[in-house]
Amino acid sequence: MRTPGRAAGSNATNRFEPYSRERIDDGWEPEEDLAVLRTEVREERPRKVITRNTSPDISFDRSINPYRGCEHGCIYCFARPSHAYLGLSPGLDFETRLVARPAAPEVLRAELLARGYAPAPIAIGTNTDPYQPIEKERRIMRGILEVLAAFNHPVAIVTKGALIERDIDLLAPMAEKGLVRVGISVTTLDPTLCRLLEPRAPAPARRLATVRRLSEAGIAVRLMVSPVLPALTDHEIEAIVAAGAEAGARAASSIVLRLPREVAPLFRDWLETHVPDRAERVMGRVRELHGGRDYDPEWGRRMRGQGPWAELIRARFDLALRRHGLDRTLPALRTDLFHPPSRSGDQLALF
Repeated sequence: MRTPGRAAGSNATNRFEPYSRERIDDGWEPEEDLAVLRTEVREERPRKVITRNTSPDISFDRSINPYRGCEHGCIYCFARPSHAYLGLSPGLDFETRLVARPAAPEVLRAELLARGYAPAPIAIGTNTDPYQPIEKERRIMRGILEVLAAFNHPVAIVTKGALIERDIDLLAPMAEKGLVRVGISVTTLDPTLCRLLEPRAPAPARRLATVRRLSEAGIAVRLMVSPVLPALTDHEIEAIVAAGAEAGARAASSIVLRLPREVAPLFRDWLETHVPDRAERVMGRVRELHGGRDYDPEWGRRMRGQGPWAELIRARFDLALRRHGLDRTLPALRTDLFHPPSRSGDQLALF
């Protein structure tokens, strides 16, 4: 049984619960799709919004998440297990029971004003997408950007959402100062496969149009061929890179599929439902990439993979980058312009 418009096929109990629940077919009723699940949103006020990390294979040490959960519903999303910390399922709950943080801009402002704060690029969108559909009404990401722009604070954004075009009026001036870069994720160019993998994310052609609009506005865009799904999308590496270059991307990066914790059974179920003829082959390739397991959490290997198959993917990707002029490093974001804006009541400067 499937839920229309959603990628996950179940709402399995999270790993912290002592008991599990599972739907079964008792044979009395014909099997049919479940009713449409509407998105539910609740709000929380965070005590702080800047999250720190010390992971050695990540290029940033701080990030912000305007939302918990993601309505895009990508079946492979490595952030799904984070919903377990809310007492919710990484399955359908992750896609349908979201948490918004409307006070995030206000809390961020207070953190940036704290004595001793040292600026460094803040990453947004590395866990859940800041431009998922509910941002259109909530405008939390818009508020965060307004704060960062006022402080001249550098930011790196990752998204699949075309809604980022709404904020070009903020992003373009920041880009002129060297304060922003954007990563647009394109997993496949096949709209049919995209709708199954990422049911509420913009279609591939729409994302490439976003790359073009941002690039034309002077905003540095990195094409992210992520994740590469073996035996499903790996044959598209060269085509995706070519399309991104044509749209105006300045650089590109890639990450192989990783299936931490509850993501692995969700993805296996998705395979059996949508591509049963390739399910075993796909998972076999996944295990080749991760040392015989569904997922290898080791730093330095978790996003690159290991073995001949991983080396082949990297070699093909590197060749495509050179062919299309995307084998470059984007300039580092500036931190020297950081300055808190003047506030009412501040002492005026003498000169």
